[in-house]
Amino acid sequence: MSEGFWISSGYDLLDRGADGRLGISGDFIRAYLSRPEMAPPDEACAAERALHASLLGDPLRSVAAADLSALADADAQENYTIFLRFRDHLIRSGTLEAAYVGLFRPKAPAVPAMFMDHLAAAILRDLLDGRDNAFQARAAELFFRVQKATIQDSRILLADEETVEMLSAGGFGSLGALVAEAGTALRSIDMDILTKENAPQYWARSDKHDFVLDFGFTRPGQDAFARVIEAWVERLTGAAVQVQPVQTIRDERWVWHVGMDTTSSTIMNALYEGKPVDEDHMRQILALFRLEFRDPSLMLPRVAGRPVYLGIAMDHHGKLRLKPQNLVVNLPLNAGS
Repeated sequence: MSEGFWISSGYDLLDRGADGRLGISGDFIRAYLSRPEMAPPDEACAAERALHASLLGDPLRSVAAADLSALADADAQENYTIFLRFRDHLIRSGTLEAAYVGLFRPKAPAVPAMFMDHLAAAILRDLLDGRDNAFQARAAELFFRVQKATIQDSRILLADEETVEMLSAGGFGSLGALVAEAGTALRSIDMDILTKENAPQYWARSDKHDFVLDFGFTRPGQDAFARVIEAWVERLTGAAVQVQPVQTIRDERWVWHVGMDTTSSTIMNALYEGKPVDEDHMRQILALFRLEFRDPSLMLPRVAGRPVYLGIAMDHHGKLRLKPQNLVVNLPLNAGS
């Protein structure tokens, strides 16, 4: 069952509004302060320890400029400035959805990408709640975690990059390095490809991010990803859409596309403009999708009723880092919607 997955997203710490949106809570913000990165180091000054303790007690309390300038360490001042900028944006926004969308509007506060990824994870956790579909949950991880793509026997396999690095030979994090230095043989570890048979195991292992997703055309991974896109777009834009995987774009009236990452944006722009794209670059495309608005009146009049093509691609190193915000800011929505 899907209860209790993605604990690290902080979803269980959020409030739920009458409209179904995710409300910001003090506990959700306190979780950031409880992370090791925010804990005062041993050499921290008294002012830093006092500030951290006071925010743990009241995560929503105002912090004066004097409180920050009192910190002896310049890096600590910068870290708290960034955190408080993000915290204040969450509070002003009122809901997690509004906070996420607001990060991509003019004059938005500058925050690290990890904060954007974390908000995306919490929103997706809510969208997936009760679906009990491990393939959709694993596909949703693409929205907020970097993937390592492998083409194997015409199959496209996506594995979590951080997990791959941790489990790779000679890896296993700092512990693995120590074991290797001691001359102890490391046991090999194979990441499981998600299948119907092992899908029930996903929920208990969800925070390990150790399942590989088969993302080939006609495979369950692409269909699951399409369903996640539909839920994501509707929650963040209000527009109901239908998404289907396609193998190629054969459309003489191709009018709009959205690359869901930097590489696919570059390739699709070139194809749209009729520029040549060599085979090496074309092989970087991992998947294409056709998105259609259920209500064309929500679209810009000049493209109303026409499909939007979506693409995702790996970079030259086989990495896939999606920019799910592109599905919010780059769709052809009219001003009224």
